[in-house]
Amino acid sequence: MELDTSSSKKQQLSDDTGGEPEEKYRGWKAMPYVIGNETFEKLGTIGTTANLLVYLTTVYGMKSANAATLLNLWGGTVNLAPLLGAFLSDTYLGRYATIAFASIASFLGMLLLTLTAAVPSLHPHNTGPSTAQLAALLVSFALLAVGAGGIRPCNLAFGADQFDPRTPAGRRGIASFFNWYYFTFTIAMMLSATLIIYLQSNVSWPLGLAVPATLMGLSCALFFMGTRLYVRVCPEGSPFTRFACVIVAALRKRRLPAPASPEELFDPPHKSSLVSKIAYTDQFRCLDKAAVLVSEDELTPDGSTPVNPWRLCTLQQVEEVKCLARLIPVWSSGIIYYIVLTNLGNYVVLQAMQTDRRIGRSGFQVPAGSFVVFQMLALTVWIPVYDRVLVPAVERLTKREGGITLLHRIGTGIALSIATMLVSAVVERRRRSVAASGATMSCFMLVPQQLLAGLSEAFAVIGQVEFYYKQFPENMRSVAGALLFLGFALASYASGLMITVVHQTTGGSGGRPDWLAQDLNQGRVDLYYLLIAAMAAVNLVYFVACARWYRFKKSAAAVAVVELEGNDNLKANATAPPV
Repeated sequence: MELDTSSSKKQQLSDDTGGEPEEKYRGWKAMPYVIGNETFEKLGTIGTTANLLVYLTTVYGMKSANAATLLNLWGGTVNLAPLLGAFLSDTYLGRYATIAFASIASFLGMLLLTLTAAVPSLHPHNTGPSTAQLAALLVSFALLAVGAGGIRPCNLAFGADQFDPRTPAGRRGIASFFNWYYFTFTIAMMLSATLIIYLQSNVSWPLGLAVPATLMGLSCALFFMGTRLYVRVCPEGSPFTRFACVIVAALRKRRLPAPASPEELFDPPHKSSLVSKIAYTDQFRCLDKAAVLVSEDELTPDGSTPVNPWRLCTLQQVEEVKCLARLIPVWSSGIIYYIVLTNLGNYVVLQAMQTDRRIGRSGFQVPAGSFVVFQMLALTVWIPVYDRVLVPAVERLTKREGGITLLHRIGTGIALSIATMLVSAVVERRRRSVAASGATMSCFMLVPQQLLAGLSEAFAVIGQVEFYYKQFPENMRSVAGALLFLGFALASYASGLMITVVHQTTGGSGGRPDWLAQDLNQGRVDLYYLLIAAMAAVNLVYFVACARWYRFKKSAAAVAVVELEGNDNLKANATAPPV
């Protein structure tokens, strides 16, 4: 009789998604279209935007300060737009439709930007831009921002949606997808930072902008070619509204006694085949009151939906809010980490400008802006080694899927960021001492810090992307993608504030230069790097505390099956004869 009960419970778990047909996951069969689309999209986008400051000051005749201000405003908009894109995707459109619309918008934006360079009447000649010319430029920027707002929060989640997260092979596929996505991303950045910028600067702007636009057109074509293979997660209403409903309902019932067990909470049958039911957790128990059913609460005739969602929420909704609440502390540690990358990316260019960048006796000089290539190179080499060699070896040792947890991976990247800034400070101090003696340090002394930064990014950033994806409910993963870019945006603003504060507070009263003087030989960038290293060290301690407190999201079905199997094993052990 007990076995029959266990079997019936497992059957109930398997039938819990009875309202929808099972999706057919194509996995790697869909990846040529997904990764091809994303690779060409990145080549087009980065190739278009990487050299815009030069384009605005040379072709459009804008003053450098005005051009920089315009690009800063546009950059902030591009990083905040994914929040709106995630909302529209998860609420109304779905990820497929959002990416499709955004890809077309990006292609049209790049096409219009190419026309501003190719058509003489669309760019100024020896004067500033006219109103019509500036309008054409701003419309192209607006289309690119729309494209970024839709593509950035959705493309990673859409690619991972093609794998079945309920199977070991599907989970391994998701982890590999994130690694290979970042691999193609770095390849795209390297090609954009070298070949496309060379075409724009040394051949012609129309050709240099037409190549990225053509690549974006190929990206759109590849995306639509794979349409029949894709799994599409349907939108299930605004996640922000669902969050607000839980908060309001919990506040309304704040005077109720805390429920003694999760069985007392409103938990109707879960009918989605794509969105897994989340297991109950006992953190943030004050939110549980939102799912307490009282006499005043009314339900629909089938008893599965509350009439007033602002008074009563399901246990699934409460657990979704708990997922976000648990993620926020871990996400906030990423902001300090991005400050490290942002500052190093800015000041390595200035360091390189005051080094010997000649290669041999050829007279060729390495462009100061090209040192980011070494960071990308470290990423490009490390990711396949990590995915194909290190992960399988560590899995055999730890018996854990992926070898180490995602929080271990992120923590390793944060620790490497401290080492990166310490090495950068040592190299900068060496550069200043060489300059003080009247010589010039070789630019290749900057390579080790860039390689360390690349390794750090391979651990921390890829780990964060995968962590957000796996820990958010399936119907809110576009929000997870938007969180990453929101962290980038906040780190950019915080870096700007840091630079302003350091400028104002480190200068001497007698005209002594501040740490970030225009001439680095007069400043103390090494001390600035040490300050950032100290911030990163404090951030690591904070992250470890958050990681120890964090509880990973678990599927309710998986937990129930484990419990049932555990009970069966206990019964078998209890009735087994002694050996």
